[in-house]
Amino acid sequence: MKEPIRAGQVRVVPANEASWHDLTLVFGTADYAARCRCQRLKVEGWIWRDTTLDERVERQQAQTNCDEPDATRTSGLVAYVDGEPAGWVAVEPRTAYPKLIKGRSPVPWRGRHEDRDDDGVWAVTCTIVRRGYRGRGLTYHLAAATVGYARDRGARALEAYSMITEPGREITWGELHVGARQVFEEAGFTQVSHPSKRRVVMRIDFVPG
Repeated sequence: MKEPIRAGQVRVVPANEASWHDLTLVFGTADYAARCRCQRLKVEGWIWRDTTLDERVERQQAQTNCDEPDATRTSGLVAYVDGEPAGWVAVEPRTAYPKLIKGRSPVPWRGRHEDRDDDGVWAVTCTIVRRGYRGRGLTYHLAAATVGYARDRGARALEAYSMITEPGREITWGELHVGARQVFEEAGFTQVSHPSKRRVVMRIDFVPG
């Protein structure tokens, strides 16, 4: 059994403070993540028809502003384990995801009525763990890091659209990129809706001041 990754082994930084080389190592070349590059909710059409892989890579590089520590915006966080790039989590204002706020990804909105264009609500949409580091709890550290990061940048609330996992039932890595419910529970999120059999909306609201 692989040893769990301890908090003392982990350093999480905004992606603009990481190198593009390091982020490329996290995403790899073979999995769903390597092909999507966190563009599924950003491309307004069908991602595989309306963009090429080269375009998605170029977009991600522009969105993350890797290698630019003075950049005022980025699209996520990069985790290092014992100094090695090991994980990624996408976290931005919810309005950064056109397909999400325009209802073309309908799950988060079933049974909810609120202003989708509220810049004060941020979203965690994707977690990626590099091969060799999976199954050791790194997603818990990534989820926890999003809370302080979003709050410190003025977020009023932070949401995630996670999967329900069941003992003995396998969920593919591609499906679980949104994160498991228990991961966000441990980070302090609360379930606010259950729009489908396997998907829940988790949310944490920040108290002003």
